[in-house]
Amino acid sequence: TGTGSQKDRVVTEEEWLRKWEVGNIGFHKEEGHPLLRKYLDVLLNGRSGLRIFFPLCGKAVEMKWLADMGHSVVGVEVSEQALKEFFAEHSLPYCEEPVPEISGAKKLRSTSGNISLYCCSIYDLSSSIVGKFDGVWDRGALVAVNPCDRQRYVSLMITLMEKNSSYLLVTVSYDSNKHKGPPFYVPESEIKSLFG
Repeated sequence: TGTGSQKDRVVTEEEWLRKWEVGNIGFHKEEGHPLLRKYLDVLLNGRSGLRIFFPLCGKAVEMKWLADMGHSVVGVEVSEQALKEFFAEHSLPYCEEPVPEISGAKKLRSTSGNISLYCCSIYDLSSSIVGKFDGVWDRGALVAVNPCDRQRYVSLMITLMEKNSSYLLVTVSYDSNKHKGPPFYVPESEIKSLFG
């Protein structure tokens, strides 16, 4: 599979924060991701008023798009700057609240109440804190997680999913010997073994 050159690579939380600070966010899509539009029916499956989770959300414009459709959106991101930029760029008023269960974490919630973004490590979350979700839009999360943390990440994601939830996953395919990541290359065989 050629993932050997990446398997030991670790990107620290500080490196991610620095990317936001210096504007090195080539992974952010101003217009939203075309694959979400294309496969929206798969995510929603004819249902309305869903709870949709955005792992490692950054300032994804799709969060507002789905909230405007009547869904409840929850995201998690280590960069408070990214979350504040999200609210500012959409002119959305919000309030900040501490998250008592997670030391140092905060939740930025739109005053309309349908968008809640947690500023903390994704690994600090649990279903007892954020609840469970009808849908997950994983665009850039699994491929950003350090390879050594993939199993931990997927195990958490599975605990956050309702029984009949939909999980849309976007990955990247390339020669992993030529790029150290992130985004990391996750072969389809590994995705199948991770998610079962």
